[in-house]
Order: sequence, then structure tokens, then C-alpha cells
Amino acid sequence: MKFAVQYLSFFVIQNEGADPNGPKKYKHYQTLTHEEYQDSELKAFLDGEFKRIAKRKAEINPASEQVPTKIGRFLVEPGYDLDSNPNYNLFQRLRTAENKQEFHNFADDVLRIYMDTNSVRGGAFVLATAKLNELFDEPFLFLFKCDFESKIARVSDEQSLISQVEMAINAKNIKSIQYPHMPEEGIVEPWELKIHQASHARYFEDFLKYVSYEKSKPEIVAEQVMDMVHQYMETKWQAGESESIAAAMALFDSTDGGENAEEAYADAPQEVRAMRQEKQQFDVWAAGEKRELQEKWTHDHVVEATKQIVEMQPDLELKFRLDDILIKGHMDDYGNNIHIARLNGRYVVLIEGDSFQFEKGVSPIELLHPEEMSEMLHRVGNGVRRVAPGEAPPLD
Repeated sequence: MKFAVQYLSFFVIQNEGADPNGPKKYKHYQTLTHEEYQDSELKAFLDGEFKRIAKRKAEINPASEQVPTKIGRFLVEPGYDLDSNPNYNLFQRLRTAENKQEFHNFADDVLRIYMDTNSVRGGAFVLATAKLNELFDEPFLFLFKCDFESKIARVSDEQSLISQVEMAINAKNIKSIQYPHMPEEGIVEPWELKIHQASHARYFEDFLKYVSYEKSKPEIVAEQVMDMVHQYMETKWQAGESESIAAAMALFDSTDGGENAEEAYADAPQEVRAMRQEKQQFDVWAAGEKRELQEKWTHDHVVEATKQIVEMQPDLELKFRLDDILIKGHMDDYGNNIHIARLNGRYVVLIEGDSFQFEKGVSPIELLHPEEMSEMLHRVGNGVRRVAPGEAPPLD
């Protein structure tokens, strides 16, 4: 996969004062044609980046909310085409630029929009169109943002030894946009673009206001679970069938909380207050970063709920901690290979499988001849613990 650059514009964004978060200005350094790029030092710096960006994989629904590479989709009103999207038009003008000056002008327009965002930082800003001649007639658009590296020095001469480089950039942490997205070699999605940036940053979400990003798998699952919770609440409290409960809940939800909420509930039936309390408990639970076992649903209820989710998201991860022990598997392992129970007031996680595999280092656990389940449950149930640290086990 070899990209041939058509046009490339190189800009530098700098702080106007000493404050790194203060006002910024930019300067156009050069716009290159294909021939000029071949003879420039930028070729060695960027050539590998085109291929690297194009081959970087990304999912429409990423595995987490903080993935560095995302797929964006141009937003349009129902019934309208792509050319009604301002961001698409901005990119398309660059892809269809007919000469060097026209490309420079359109690139300048893009940079001006970027400069108006809160996420703008100093560094090199590069826009390029490049073709895969063996696959497509139309070029791809690439946008590169390279931040300045602080405290960079280079070897100078025998007297000074080193000299400071004031504006050094590094290809290692390049942020990028590729349009159109190429999910597979030879296939492009004109409605989609691919962005790559630091996972905690929102450089391009701020910049591209008319591009949407699909929810991550955890977000989708969370919504599905909360829908199940609402169904459970309706079934348990029969809110849909009881006019008094529905009316009281509507009255409470129409208040703004505080004293008004208390007044609304002063004469509410006991079941309404209990229902609202449970709903608040679920809301607090769902909003928590670290959550505890709620002990609300039966095993069969959880198995059924898990089955519905796995049907839509087959490869979901299941990860939790029991005290300081981390357990990782797949969502569909619950009820099959991973089981959760109580024993003498404590939680027990049972993991079953056909074989063990140990990695890195050798431990005495690898020499174990496992006891039968009944023996283990008897031992754990009677509170028999392992020997204390420093206490030698019998050898006979």
C-alpha cells in the first residue's frame, strides 16, 4: 500500500505569549506539489504515516469509551445528501483542488476553523491529499497534527556539545484524520472518516462539529441493562396498571426535587415511596464508577438478561474483582463457566474449565492434584484456612 502525495500544506501553530494555554497564531511554511514533496525532507518523515494511518483498525462501536482511534460519520438532516454537511464540503474541496494555490487556500480555511476550538495546541499542522493509484482514482485526505516536543536537544559540535531545538516535532504521537475511511483495502466509506488522537483528548470532536461517533459497547450495554431495570420495575410494582401509582410518580417527576418533592410524597401510598426509593438506588448504582453486587435479581433472571445482551454484542468482556482478585472472562461465561454464590455469608466465585495454563515463572500451585468439589466446599464451609505466613506446613 503506497500513497502518492498530490498536494501538501505545512503550517506551524505557536503561542503568542509565554502562556502555553494562551492565544495562538499560525504561519504557513510551504505548500508542495507531488514533485516538490518527492525532494523534501517531509517525505522521509511522513511517508510511513500514510500507510500506518490507513491500516490502523477501528470499530464503529469501540470496546471502550476512551479508545484512541474512532470512526466518525457525517451528520445530515433526513432526506439530505452528503453535500449538505459543512465538514464534508470542507474536506471535499481539498480533495478536488485543481492546483497548488487552491489547495493552500482550502487548507488555510481548515486551519482557521481548527484555531477556533478550545483544544488547539502548538505544533505542526499538515494537510495532504494522497492517492492509492492501484486502487482508486480519487485521493484520500490526511490531516496530521504534531505537537511540539519540550526540552529537546541535539548534538552540536566539540565546543558546545549540544544545542537546543526550539520547535521539534515527533512522529510518534501524531494525531490524524483520514477521509474517506477505508475499512478494508479496496473499499471506502464516503460517509465515514477515521480519527486518531490521545484517548483522553477531544481534539477533533471539537473541530468537526458536524460529525457523530457511535456509542461504545459499554455504553450500549449500560443502556440495555437500564431498559431491563425499567421493565423489572414496571413488572414488580405494576406501575403501568395502577393509576394511583402512575399519577403519584408523574407528580413527583414533575417537581424539581427538595421541598416540592417532599410535598408531592407527603400523602403518597407506601408502595409509591418504596418504588421511588428503589428507582433512586438503581440510579445511584448505574452512575457509580465502581459498583457493588446489588443482590436484586435471581440467577435465572440474570442468565436471561445476559443472553439477550450477548445476542446483540457477542464478544463482550466480563470483568470484576472479588476483594483483590481480578476475574476476567466473557459475558456469556456467566452461568456456563463462571458462577457466583454465597457460602457462610461470604461470596464465592466458581470458575470451571477443561484445562489450566500457567505463564511466567513456576509455582507450587502447578503441582496440585485437585480435590473433589464436595471436599473443597466442606473445607471452605468450615472456615478451614491456609497456614499463616511463616508457619511451616507438615511434610508427612
